[in-house]
Amino acid sequence: MKNLGNLMKQAKEMQSKMAEMQAELETHEVTGQSGAGMVKVTLNCKGEMRKLEVDSSLVDPEDKEVMEDLILAAHADARNKVDAYSAEKMKEMTGGLDLPPGMQMPF
Repeated sequence: MKNLGNLMKQAKEMQSKMAEMQAELETHEVTGQSGAGMVKVTLNCKGEMRKLEVDSSLVDPEDKEVMEDLILAAHADARNKVDAYSAEKMKEMTGGLDLPPGMQMPF
């Protein structure tokens, strides 16, 4: 019975840490860029876009596709950074315990 009590206590602590991490992921922001920094996309670590910056030299109605491609590339860069940050936070929380492939903690 003592082990069950310990297990319940650990589960409650993990739940509390998960709630803290969720709150942090909503506020922590990362910025991805493309076109040598001419396009920047800032996301929170939940993947929500918070800011978009486009260098004024790119605003050319004749070259709309290039700007659209650069925005997509900057978003992908930021998303990769979000994923890396989230994975690092999860690793810290689980004490370096790697989860099996395909198993993810809910975010």
